[in-house]
Amino acid sequence: MKILLIVIPVVSLIFAIVNGRISEMSAGILDKSGEAVELVISLCGIMCFWCGIMRVAERAGLMEKLAKLLKPIVNFLFKSTKNNAKAAALITANLAANILGLGNASTPLGIAAMRELSNGSYSASDDMILLAVMNTASLQIIPTTAAALRAANGVTKPLDILPCVWIVSVYAAAIAIISAKVMGKFSRKRDKSE
Repeated sequence: MKILLIVIPVVSLIFAIVNGRISEMSAGILDKSGEAVELVISLCGIMCFWCGIMRVAERAGLMEKLAKLLKPIVNFLFKSTKNNAKAAALITANLAANILGLGNASTPLGIAAMRELSNGSYSASDDMILLAVMNTASLQIIPTTAAALRAANGVTKPLDILPCVWIVSVYAAAIAIISAKVMGKFSRKRDKSE
């Protein structure tokens, strides 16, 4: 990834010089840099608002209630959590935070859950892969970042996308879980045949 972040600007600079468009490139960089700063500043207020709302929900016990609802699902999906209550609690809290749109809270929980699932091993288990895939699919009730971006770009009803987000995130989570489970079975069969 680091190489791409170096190669792309260098190649762009070379093409700008070859085509005699260095001044256009400089103007574009300055314009877009200013727009990026404006976007970040406009997002700060909206993100603070939604993070505050989610923090209130967390302190009101909504996250714990959601975690209790998710516990049977976690125990069903993650086989190694039956013997590891700490891993089950961390996974449940991580998924609950993701569902509530608390990305900042879910990241440390996900890392702690991965450490607990690893048992000191340097290779990823099926449960670790499943957790990573589920976090990537990002099942959410309130997509705070998407709503903040829409509001920053002048949309009057930034949350009118909720039904679509719910459908797509449930679909993505289901496909992610099924794919991880199927690939895990193929991997185990391949390992046994070798």
